[in-house]
Amino acid sequence: MDEPVNIPIDGVLDLHTFCPRDVKEVVSEYLAACLERGIYQVRIIHGKGIGNLRRTVHSILSKHPQVSSFTLDHPEYGGWGATIVHLKRK
Repeated sequence: MDEPVNIPIDGVLDLHTFCPRDVKEVVSEYLAACLERGIYQVRIIHGKGIGNLRRTVHSILSKHPQVSSFTLDHPEYGGWGATIVHLKRK
């Protein structure tokens, strides 16, 4: 059985260390934890690669009820290797 991974809830989620099969759960739980702490802008680092992880993340975000919008990060700060997510305020 896998041990839980403790990650800081600071508004930046780097997915490089997670298995692709865990991404949906990790993203959803991280967004919920950010909302609990009053963090309404989240940066998800998915890397550039061939775009599979980015497409998966964007699919998750497009269906997430607490996401108001998302966009690729500014080119100076990761460009298409990271996504900025805006969460709905409570």
